[in-house]
Amino acid sequence: MGIEVVEHRGNKYPKFQTDGNSARFCLPFAKEVCKGTGFDIGYSKEEWKFPGAIGIEPSITPEFHATNLPTLQVDYIFSAHCLEHTFNWVDCLDYWATKIRSGGVLFLYLPDYSQTYWRPYSNRKHIHSFTPAIIKDYLEQSGLYKNIFVSGVDAYNSFTAFCERI
Repeated sequence: MGIEVVEHRGNKYPKFQTDGNSARFCLPFAKEVCKGTGFDIGYSKEEWKFPGAIGIEPSITPEFHATNLPTLQVDYIFSAHCLEHTFNWVDCLDYWATKIRSGGVLFLYLPDYSQTYWRPYSNRKHIHSFTPAIIKDYLEQSGLYKNIFVSGVDAYNSFTAFCERI
């Protein structure tokens, strides 16, 4: 049977990276820290949305998107493989902070630069590339968050970052 793989620029990756629903790989961790009322920004399909979250997906809720959220403060924002599609990711994260109540959680699951197909010059749907160090530096330097946790890269060539809004 074997492991199905895909190749890009001479690198092999598990085929499951092409199936979508990246959130499935970080959900166990997100469920531990994302409690109460929150947004799932960029979930793509209803069945992929964070359980119980208010979904923000332009193809499903065209009145809202990553930089135009409903006018309420939430306990968390969960977003998996969305930030790389936003025009200005720093402005986007700064804006999201205004929607998270003090003590609330920002939870990100992001594609890592190590996956060559996800780089903006290979995948034109992606505008940005990330590494754990870049996101950790932003979260620390922004002055908006505390209790910052950033993982290493997993088998989905992605990483998790989560923190608490000051």
